[in-house]
Parts: sequence; structure tokens; C-alpha cells
Amino acid sequence: MERFADKVVLVTGAASGIGAAVVDRIAREGGKLVCVDIQLEATEKKAEEVRGLGGEALAVACDVSDASAVRTTVEQAIAHFGRLDGLCNSAGILRFENTLDIALEDWQQVLAVNLTGTFLMCQAALPHLLENGGAIANIASSSALMGQPWSAAYAASKGGVVSFTKTLAIEFGRKGVRSNSVCPGGIDTPIQKAFRFPEGSDQSLLKRILPFNGMKSPDSVASTVAYLLSEDADHVNGVELRVDGGTLS
Repeated sequence: MERFADKVVLVTGAASGIGAAVVDRIAREGGKLVCVDIQLEATEKKAEEVRGLGGEALAVACDVSDASAVRTTVEQAIAHFGRLDGLCNSAGILRFENTLDIALEDWQQVLAVNLTGTFLMCQAALPHLLENGGAIANIASSSALMGQPWSAAYAASKGGVVSFTKTLAIEFGRKGVRSNSVCPGGIDTPIQKAFRFPEGSDQSLLKRILPFNGMKSPDSVASTVAYLLSEDADHVNGVELRVDGGTLS
């Protein structure tokens, strides 16, 4: 398939995990990539991988919680490719802590990256997406839809992403831009590998967030994002699509 031939897609969190898998998937389907991540060296490596396979990619280092940096990133993308057709907000951070132990600065940082960063990137990209009838896929989480222990800031931020995305869907749907969120659960990413039980936690609560068919690779999410950003999903707008192995079923 070449659903993204002559299309330009910007992906945040592109250096690893779900973001990197989305870059790979879009590239395999003929898309041009703007790879965005705070880790410059890893982002350049990912863009080089795309170019090594015959694709086109631009690497940009950006802190998505910095409004000025976000605007500059989108400007660089337009200067390089001349257009923008799709946006995937995958950049995110997660801290596992007992709610009573969360420091205010940690809470604020998680929301700044996960929620405010998604807002800033959408706000900067939308004028260009509107020109071409583009699409947005925001990575939320199954924690946005259920209680997830030790993840208060993360769950709150991802719940905000789901609600924010629905607002975009209504506000810009008639103008030609679709906006959907993806709610992964049980995906084998660097964030999940960093998991440690908080001190004194009830470990039996972990069963609530584990899929019964085991952990899956980020490719499972990337294929969903590719669908939502493609014309195959031209009548899909304002949904939160679960990719969680039936955890919430």
C-alpha cells in the first residue's frame, strides 16, 4: 500500500516506542516524514533510517511543551516540504508514583508534555492541515478510560487528550480536518519497561491494566494510526480507538 504517497506527516516522540513505529509505518506506505523528538541524535538516526530506505525525512529536535519551539518546528516542516497532511502526537512521559507522593513539579511536567504539548502542536499545525484536508491522530492511553493505579498525572493528561481531540473533531470536522485519539494498553515501549512498583503499593492492582493476550509491539498502534491518518478513515472523526487487547472489554 502507498496510502501516503506525496503526503507529509509530522510525528512527535519519533525517536522511540510508538512514535518510531508510526514513522516506520508511514514511510513504508510512501509518506514523507517530519520526525520530532527532544532527543536530537536519536531523531536524526530515525530520519536517516527512512532516507536509507529511499524515503524522505526531516529530523527536528523539539520540546513539545515549549510553544516557541513548537511553532519553529512546524515552520521548519513547511519550509522543507511545503505542506502538511497529517499529525501524530506521540510524545509523552509517564511516572509511576503513589498519588500522595507526587510532587507538584512532576505533575505539572507530565501535563506539560502529554497534554499541553499535544495542544501546542495541534494549534501550530492546524492552519496547514486545513489547507489540504489533513488528519490528526493523538496518542492517548487506556488509562484515560479506566482507573490505572500509580498514574494520576499520566491518566489525567491522557484523559485531557481524549476530550481535547473530540473538541478538535467538532470544531474542524466540517472544515476538512479529522481528529481522533488512540488509546493503547499493554504495549511494549520504553515507558512500560521503566515500570517499577511504588513503595508500599498493592501489586495485585496491576492485574487491572494487563491485557489477557500479553504485551504487543508498538507496530499494533502504528497500524491504527496509519489507518486514522489515511483516506480509509474518511468517515471516522472524534473517536477514541482502543488498542489494548481487550483490557476494557
